[in-house]
Amino acid sequence: MASIVPLKEKKLMDVKLVELPNRILVRDFTPKGIAGAFWRGYDRYFNKYINAKKGSIAGVNMVLAYYVLFNSCHCFRELKHERHRKYH
Repeated sequence: MASIVPLKEKKLMDVKLVELPNRILVRDFTPKGIAGAFWRGYDRYFNKYINAKKGSIAGVNMVLAYYVLFNSCHCFRELKHERHRKYH
């Protein structure tokens, strides 16, 4: 049974496991395509959390939480070395 919607236009949740390798091969992996994907993700996030009619602080809190998580993972090596020092 063939699908009516082209594989490229299907949402990822609607793709069956058998169609997943073909879905990955259809994607655009050029620098322009990757930049477009990041832009679409940013635009979707901005319109959902920041540019909403009944906006809240949730969108800004998520950005701050991601920043703290990224920064702590990035500085883990330095924090690990400081943890084992003796102060006497």
